[in-house]
Amino acid sequence: MTAPQQVPYDDLLRVWREADAVPAIGHAWLFDHLMPIGGDPAGPILEGWTLLSALAAQTRRLRLGLLVTSNRFRPPAMLAKIATTVDIVSGGRLDFGIGAGSRPSLPAARREYDAHGLPYLDATEAVESLGEACTIIRRLWTSAEPFDFKGSHHELTGAFGNPKPVQRPHPPILIGGRALATLRVVAEHAHIWNHTGEDLDDAVSRSALLDRYCAEIGRDPAAITRSIHLPVSYEDPAATREAIGKATAAGFHHVILSLPAPFPAGVAKWVAEELIAPSA
Repeated sequence: MTAPQQVPYDDLLRVWREADAVPAIGHAWLFDHLMPIGGDPAGPILEGWTLLSALAAQTRRLRLGLLVTSNRFRPPAMLAKIATTVDIVSGGRLDFGIGAGSRPSLPAARREYDAHGLPYLDATEAVESLGEACTIIRRLWTSAEPFDFKGSHHELTGAFGNPKPVQRPHPPILIGGRALATLRVVAEHAHIWNHTGEDLDDAVSRSALLDRYCAEIGRDPAAITRSIHLPVSYEDPAATREAIGKATAAGFHHVILSLPAPFPAGVAKWVAEELIAPSA
């Protein structure tokens, strides 16, 4: 993952092109913020979906996505159209990452809603809205006929998606979050569940809770891949390797390695040789 903040486009493009040529790296990610959440709060930051489409056009192999889209930023029907476009541009390589939106505990992220005139729902409303959004987006990706939708947070009349995504029935859905209510949305809609990775014990306990929620609705828990986000240390790769080993041993086999900027020359090859190969 390369956060598109405090870094120019050319550097991001360089790293993604490098990664695209390294078979050991299977997927690449951006994040979805409108103002920096690290470094200079007035520094530069690029919009995630626009950037993702550009990078999709400049790569050929990598699966790609946003970790994760804020459901508070864009109406779900618009988001479905944006994601379909990226799936088409990429030739069917999109992993659709989505979440309820920034936590109130991140004031640097909270400010971007006010600064862009976006409503900030409370946690309960945000998760309810996320569940409705996933339903709407999946229907727009798969429905052969226009449909109406009336929920508590979203209402559509004559909704229809054309063209459809390249991937059928639709791109895999990755949902990020650890709240109990969010995990119920994960159980219903997700193919991949991502934990932020700060606390592996918490990730394991939340994964077990997700198993229970899947069982309650009759879904096989094994149908949901467990994903984790881990920071990379260029100075101490052994610590990163240890974190990867512990996470995979705990059942988190979809590992997203967050690269701090500035990105060293040849960083993708370094990741493969120093972090991935020794951990395999």
